[in-house]
Amino acid sequence: MPTFHISLNDIPPEGRTVVVDDPLVWEQPLTEFHMECRVVTPLRAEASLLPAGDGCLVRGALSGAVIVPCDRCAEDAHVLIDHHFETFETVPEQSKDGDGNEAVENDAAYITLEQGVPVLDLAGLCWEEFMLALPVKPLCQPNCKGLCASCGVNLNTGACTCPEAEGDPRLAALRAFKVKTPDH
Repeated sequence: MPTFHISLNDIPPEGRTVVVDDPLVWEQPLTEFHMECRVVTPLRAEASLLPAGDGCLVRGALSGAVIVPCDRCAEDAHVLIDHHFETFETVPEQSKDGDGNEAVENDAAYITLEQGVPVLDLAGLCWEEFMLALPVKPLCQPNCKGLCASCGVNLNTGACTCPEAEGDPRLAALRAFKVKTPDH
């Protein structure tokens, strides 16, 4: 993945805006993670970075469009990405371990210390925000009927020829059960 490693020391006190629009930032992880996702409108993140004493405030917006498989029928589902985010990334603390060696405590997700200088991995942060922007259950259309559970026919394009189900087979023994009601 292309790096957008930004030294916090290079960000002026009034902040800095960075645009992440390199296609490789998005395409390499899609390939690496074998995701069925195609970018149809280039993805673009614009992030405002504002340094603070112990980290960096990152405010941004992510836009673009992708195609992913529909959760019900596996046809193409077009997803418009219009995602705004805000996060505060803290600088990891340096400490000494039991042998007197320097150790870095890294609870921060996207800031690391490189030769003692805090560096923000903006591409990694934008990738995470892209993943959060994707719908959990994308649909090709709001009223997608899905696939027939028996024969696999796409119910959006036509009806299947499977016999009508008689209900849950686990309850078949109860179908013959008759309830007698008291006569009043």
